[in-house]
Amino acid sequence: MQNLKKYLLLSIAAMAFVSCSNDNDSPVANNVTLEFNNTFKSSTIVLGDAAAASATTNTSAAGQIHHFSELKYVISNIRLIKDDGSEVPYNINDLDKGATVIDQAKVATLSYVLSNVPSATYKQIKFGLGIKPEQNTLDQVKFPNFYAAAGANDTEMMWEWGSGYRFTKIEGFYDTDNKTMSIHTGSTVAGSEGNYTQGVNAYRDITLDLSTNAVVGNNAPKIKINADFDKMLSGKINTITLSTGTEMGNNATPNIHTAAQMVKFVDNLGGNGSSDISGMFSVSGVQN
Repeated sequence: MQNLKKYLLLSIAAMAFVSCSNDNDSPVANNVTLEFNNTFKSSTIVLGDAAAASATTNTSAAGQIHHFSELKYVISNIRLIKDDGSEVPYNINDLDKGATVIDQAKVATLSYVLSNVPSATYKQIKFGLGIKPEQNTLDQVKFPNFYAAAGANDTEMMWEWGSGYRFTKIEGFYDTDNKTMSIHTGSTVAGSEGNYTQGVNAYRDITLDLSTNAVVGNNAPKIKINADFDKMLSGKINTITLSTGTEMGNNATPNIHTAAQMVKFVDNLGGNGSSDISGMFSVSGVQN
C-alpha cells in the first residue's frame, strides 16, 4: 500500500511538472497574416490596359462592362477582437508599423503580417479603409516609411492638391469602347490654407466576423480577406452608372466628379458606417 501511495504521488507530481512546462513553453505572442484577394465576384482580378485580352472583366448591375489597369487601397487602424469581446489594437497610431498600401500589381503587398500579436482566441477583425482624420496628414518626419511608400511614383497614394492621402485609387476602362475610368477616393478639406476644416470624411471602419476563430499562440494564423470590387458599382448602398463629362452627375474621372459623387463609391467600397459596416470586404477563411 505504501508503495502504491508513493507511485501515485510521483505520477501526480510528474503530471503537474509536465503541465507547468507546457504552460511555460506556450508563446505569449505570434504573427497573424492578413491575405487579401481582390476579385470581381468570385474571380481574382487580373489587371490590363484598354486592349488587354487577359484582363478580368466585370459587368455592373447597370449593365456596364469594365476592367481595371490599376487597383490600390490603404488599410490602417487594425484591431483584433478576442472571443471575450475585448479589443487588441495593432500599432493603430503608427502608420509606419500599422498601415499598408494593398497594390494588385505587387503580389508581396497582398499579404500583410501583424507581428507579436498577443496569444488569444480571436473572433473578429476591424480595420480602416483609408486613414483616420486625425492621422490623415502627409507627415514625412513622423511616418517616413509609409510616406515614402504611399508617395512612390508607381503608387501615388497622395492628393496632389491636398495635405492627405488617397484611400483608394482605381484606374481602368468601361463600356465596349473602353472609355477611361479613374476613381480616386479620400477625405477632403474645406476652408482656405491655414484655416482648413474637415470636408468629406472618406475613412470607413470595417468590421468582419471570422469564419473560424483565429487561435494565436503555438499557431500563427492566416486570415483570408476577400475584397469584391463588383460592389464598387453594384454596392449594397448605391448602384452607380459611370459617365464621362463635365456635369455635376458625371463620375468617371477624379478631376470631374464632385465630392457627392465620390461618396457613393466610398459607401459602396467601405460601407456607410451604419447599415453597412463591411462594404466590399468579407472573410473567406482562417488557417490556424
